[in-house]
Amino acid sequence: MEQRHLGRTGLRVSRIGLGTLTWGRDTGEEAAGELVKTFWEAGGTLVDTADAYGGGEAEYLLGQLIGGLVPRRDLVIATKAGGVRRPDRRVDGSRGHLLAALDASLDRLGTDYVDLWQVHAFDPATPLEETLQAVDLAVSSGRARYAGVAGFCGWQLAKAATWQLAAPGVRTRLASTQMEYSLLQRGVEREVLPAALDLGIGLLPSSPLGRGVLTGKYRSAVPADSRGASETLASFVEPYLDEAAGRIVDAVATAAQGLAVTPLQVALAWIRDRPGVVAPVVGARTAAQLVAALSVEALSLPEEICRALDDVSAPVHRYPDQDWSTL
Repeated sequence: MEQRHLGRTGLRVSRIGLGTLTWGRDTGEEAAGELVKTFWEAGGTLVDTADAYGGGEAEYLLGQLIGGLVPRRDLVIATKAGGVRRPDRRVDGSRGHLLAALDASLDRLGTDYVDLWQVHAFDPATPLEETLQAVDLAVSSGRARYAGVAGFCGWQLAKAATWQLAAPGVRTRLASTQMEYSLLQRGVEREVLPAALDLGIGLLPSSPLGRGVLTGKYRSAVPADSRGASETLASFVEPYLDEAAGRIVDAVATAAQGLAVTPLQVALAWIRDRPGVVAPVVGARTAAQLVAALSVEALSLPEEICRALDDVSAPVHRYPDQDWSTL
């Protein structure tokens, strides 16, 4: 699999990443093992997890597979910290919480370091410089090799990245940002993506298949064995089952038919090759689903197909997001 640099750093990752959101909840150890082995054998390196996934079980499962099933040195392990489940708050970006969470993640993963450590969300209750001090401490102590963020909007990302760049060699530059991005969700193109491109930050799209909807499996009904029928994930899928999304899915299916490939391959190839994108993170539930996603490696969409998909899924840009040079 082709490798790409993560932002303006020397870290190289596979251009498709493996997500672990459902590990420890819907995905057990045997299935997780099959996923990791399939991914590794295909040349995949980037495995993305978080301390919040499965209440820590996703990290624990991954830790059980490292070394025995797949060599640690062959993987780029990315995890996150900062998401909490408390009645009074959902995000904790304090230095104390983040560093304690990192130590707990390393213990579950059974490793001395993570390749990429990401602040899971912006915490308005904590000074940003305190959150970023935790990032610097994690890297300077060797517990993390590179750092990024997730879920930061445009101004938050720009502020964090600029703060880090203000003291080169002292503060750790942000390598990446992780945000939802697909043909069904192009909101990052308004401010987040322009900021990332300008600041040399690589984008790791989550839900690159529109929460599974872009595979086309929901075109006629909700399959009984799908996430859309799951008690825990039905509300996650439902927003992308409206009429507007249906038109985009139909366009993807038409393109797939014309190219003699699957809608999944078309949707994943489109997002993989967007400007600023380093590696879409795919959350396959089975090895068969992962193999289908990894088969996109050999596919590059013709320019006219890309233009057609761009047009049918184009987000609405109005003041002040619209490029003023076009007015």
